[in-house]
Amino acid sequence: MTLIPSLFLLSLACVPQKKFDALEAQLTEAQATAASEIAARDAKVKSLEGSLASEVDGARALGEQIRATKTELDAKQAAVDALTSEKAALTTDKTKLKAAVEETATALKELQARKAQAEARIAQYRDLVARFKTLSDAGRLTVKIVDGRMVVVLATDVLFASGKADLSEAGKTAIAEVGAVLASIPDRKYQVEGHTDNDPIKTAQFPSNWELASARAITVVRAMIASGVAADRVSAAAYGEFRPVANNTTPDAKAANRRIEITVVADLSQLPGFEELQTIGGK
Repeated sequence: MTLIPSLFLLSLACVPQKKFDALEAQLTEAQATAASEIAARDAKVKSLEGSLASEVDGARALGEQIRATKTELDAKQAAVDALTSEKAALTTDKTKLKAAVEETATALKELQARKAQAEARIAQYRDLVARFKTLSDAGRLTVKIVDGRMVVVLATDVLFASGKADLSEAGKTAIAEVGAVLASIPDRKYQVEGHTDNDPIKTAQFPSNWELASARAITVVRAMIASGVAADRVSAAAYGEFRPVANNTTPDAKAANRRIEITVVADLSQLPGFEELQTIGGK
């Protein structure tokens, strides 16, 4: 409400009534206008305060929504990260599984090849036994597996006289029969091995059992060649007294150690992995 200075009020005492009334009317109107303006302003202020409070509430709600949305986004990002890690792990596992499957397939293939080779060797052994059945039944030789090799074993007492490397007549017949059988088996190579007992020998011709065993093996090789075995399919080796099959403590044990072994040489080219084996030492 507007206050009128005292001096102004005092001056009104000298103003005519009509003018006074007009001024009073103006004053009343001014007061009413001022009151209306104040009321409008207060209403506007109140409205603005309400709007501000509403905006504050809206801003607070929006902030909470933003925080909730951020929390949700963080959770989804964590889920995405977890899925990404899981996918990477699955990819790694898939790669490992694929490698394992390929490795298993390779191993299975090699196993099947080895099985086929084993079955082939068994078939060859049975065939060799069958071919030598007559001589084996007569006790002139035996066919057996020694250290994984097929071996035809002949007692040297049948083939040679004591301390000699010349075939006896019975020995010539036996080797001719053996050679004929071996010559009929295609694509096989043989090594003739000479073995003695541990009784020492020291002659001009045979200074030790090495020389005796070697000479006997070479004699059998020549007889096999004469019976039809190709020279490039047969070789000779000597072990002397150093690869016994018995303990040399009895006459029978010594007799078992005096022997000729004809070994069927393994064909490494038929073994699984042979091509890789070739690359190890170069060509």
